[in-house]
Amino acid sequence: MVEWSLPKTTKELHGFFGLSGYYRLFVANYGKVAAPLTVLLRKGAFIWMDKAREAFEAMKKVMISALVLALADFTKSFTIECDVFGVDIGAILMQEGRPMAYMSKALFERSQMLSTYERK
Repeated sequence: MVEWSLPKTTKELHGFFGLSGYYRLFVANYGKVAAPLTVLLRKGAFIWMDKAREAFEAMKKVMISALVLALADFTKSFTIECDVFGVDIGAILMQEGRPMAYMSKALFERSQMLSTYERK
């Protein structure tokens, strides 16, 4: 992951997302960090700029420094903390104050116009 070179095509970027996306549940704010790269996957939108390079380097950093999550104990209760921002949604599944899993997703433009309860 550390030595992954900058993607030059959407196919190479898909490859990076294939690896990093597998671990997205274990990385806080994955969707928020990945958002500038996700935009590049749209048809005809692959134009590599400084913002994309910074996001790519940030993604590599969070992938190698992700916190170790606790294992779930199904005899105890769980807590879900969630937050809906203007452009993304985030949630943490916790047990006794320790994170079990993360969820982070960027919202499409049309979803950003909806009320908080309708966003998905």
